Amino acid sequence: MSARESTDSRPTAPLRLLAVHAHPDDEASKGAATMASYAAAGVEVMVATCTGGERGSILNPGAEDDPAGKRDLAGLRRREMAASQAALGIRHRWLGFTDSGLPEGDPLPDLPFGCFALQPLERAAAPLVKLVREFRPHVIISYDENGGYPHPDHIMAHKVAVEAFAAAGDPERYPGTGSAWEPSKLYYDRAFNPERFRALHFALEEAGLKSPYAERIAAWQETDAEGHQPPAPTHATTTQIECGDFFEVRDEALRSHRTQVDPNGFFFAVSPDLQRKVWPWEDYSLIESRVETDLPETDLFAGIR
Repeated sequence: MSARESTDSRPTAPLRLLAVHAHPDDEASKGAATMASYAAAGVEVMVATCTGGERGSILNPGAEDDPAGKRDLAGLRRREMAASQAALGIRHRWLGFTDSGLPEGDPLPDLPFGCFALQPLERAAAPLVKLVREFRPHVIISYDENGGYPHPDHIMAHKVAVEAFAAAGDPERYPGTGSAWEPSKLYYDRAFNPERFRALHFALEEAGLKSPYAERIAAWQETDAEGHQPPAPTHATTTQIECGDFFEVRDEALRSHRTQVDPNGFFFAVSPDLQRKVWPWEDYSLIESRVETDLPETDLFAGIR
């Protein structure tokens, strides 16, 4: 046997998908319809949540007076996560780290001692490596190097996902965390895909409806003298999963996170029917594949099935 695990990782039924997220609610706002569609098709889907969201704020004005949120936000967010998990039909694992919070101010304050974003990489990645070796996913989904957006926990979630993808198949690394398992494919989620926001923005305008994306589109146009193109993505879309039939399930998962998601807010500004008409996909970038596949893809398990 080579230094890298040579165990046959060709799929046995069912296929397995692991999504790595920073906080409870991230699984509902990024790739939720994809996960629900695969779970409904018999794929085993697991979400790993790195932190408990303890340092988050209550972002839904309708939940600001909830005594449970004031008394025990971490406990309430766990209950919200359980409801989201049930809506999506997936499995879930807490990795057990402490939320780093989102630093604000000029200059930015130091991150809190002991938080997730300040952990040494091997310490932060070890629980995820253990989970990968236990759950044995064929596919891992993560954020890009910017964390999708530059929250310190999102950036660290990206780092630990990449580390686990690289290390879990090497029996010499992370001893004591189980038998080596080598996932086949690593994707970055493109929930903030500019092309999608532009398509929805112009569809709303065409329908005579107010677009919640106008400010975002204007900011993009400022980076383009002619105002024609969104900024070039760090990683282009390689894979689109058609999952429009599960947009209502995604919205149910979002509403489960009542402290974090305003039911009258940004996420619900475009009806599922209009989204199905304009952009019935969720978008991903294939970053590394240990199996042969042809791009573009319409299946995260292309080359594995």
